[in-house]
Amino acid sequence: MGHPYVPADLELPGFVPLQLSQCQILVTYIGASIFVLVAVWLISGRCGRLSKTDRLLMCWWAFTGLTHILIEGPFVVTPNFFMKENPNFFDEVWKEYSKGDSRYVARDTATVTVEGITAVLEGPASLLAVYAIASRKSYSHILQFTVCLGQLYGCLVYFITAYLDGFNFWASPFYFWAYFIGANSFWIWIPTLIAMRSWKKICAAIGAEKVKTK
Repeated sequence: MGHPYVPADLELPGFVPLQLSQCQILVTYIGASIFVLVAVWLISGRCGRLSKTDRLLMCWWAFTGLTHILIEGPFVVTPNFFMKENPNFFDEVWKEYSKGDSRYVARDTATVTVEGITAVLEGPASLLAVYAIASRKSYSHILQFTVCLGQLYGCLVYFITAYLDGFNFWASPFYFWAYFIGANSFWIWIPTLIAMRSWKKICAAIGAEKVKTK
């Protein structure tokens, strides 16, 4: 049976077509994401006197942490996701996303490696950042800065390897802009802004400490 991915001659033995529509997948994912964001926003309001910025950061870290673990994690440990006769929601997510980057369904080694590191290291670290912000831990900004660098590095590897491998992995311009560029752009501009903020906070803290020791 044929598949909707590029290149057309990509060999996917045992491929099982999507059983959920694009709308069903996106509505479920976006709905669950909104639920997480709203829940964390409301809970963060009871964590003492946190600024709105810190509460928004908690929402982001919860969202990205759960995405890394619950969405990217299953991809890494399920190499046959496109063959399953009774796929779960996560299998369907990756069959749909592969229309924007067929390296996922092809199990490209660089892509699997980046996603594995992201799920195992950056996922838990992101959730730890939620706790660190809520508890006002001294390591909060160092942790956030470190995870942001990891996310930005992962994005660089992701896009650079795509370019080096031919830069032609999407089924249409729509999937290129919506999935390959659009969906991933959040992990570029948001970590960049957070890293800049945390860097300034770290520098200010070091500067204040130097003044005290004079």
